[in-house]
Amino acid sequence: MKECEEIIQALLKFRNEREWEQFHNPKDLALAVNIEAAELLELFLWKNANDANPESVKEELADVFAFAFLLAEKYKFDVKQIVLDKIKKNGEKYPVDKAKGSAKKYDEL
Repeated sequence: MKECEEIIQALLKFRNEREWEQFHNPKDLALAVNIEAAELLELFLWKNANDANPESVKEELADVFAFAFLLAEKYKFDVKQIVLDKIKKNGEKYPVDKAKGSAKKYDEL
């Protein structure tokens, strides 16, 4: 079984055992991703980047991933494929010869 599929199946089992699917529509899953991402950001607020607690970062990042995987499952997206497709698309927008070492957005290169 692919790693992503194993994760998704474990999340679905956890969700279904608690009868939470009723709450997991695409809109609410997208909101949950954003809320968990905000909690991840909060760990860095008013600190140097290296001062965030790694265990807390791990917990919040797992929450972001969990809701993102559940949202992908709702749309029947292949997580591996959509990430690889996005890397390819970004490679076209940010060619190495123009983007290397630059933080500029693609339309400013």
